[in-house]
Amino acid sequence: MLQVKVLGSGCPNCKRLEAETRAALDAAHIAYELEKVTDFDQIAAFGVLSTPGLVMNGKVVSSGKIPARSRITEWAKEIEAVTE
Repeated sequence: MLQVKVLGSGCPNCKRLEAETRAALDAAHIAYELEKVTDFDQIAAFGVLSTPGLVMNGKVVSSGKIPARSRITEWAKEIEAVTE
């Protein structure tokens, strides 16, 4: 199961990234567990200076933007292939 974290304060862009990530992974039938991380110390621990940030299985795949759903799906499939 893919472990996903959305990093951010809860701003509109953070909420949109969460929605886009859920939509992308649901459409691709990828099993995932999503956690929202709003604590700035935890966000900084990932090295993310610009939110929203997206982390999959501990790897930061995006920060400071909202990637396209297709790109979110690509990252998820790449990470799943490596961890299998």
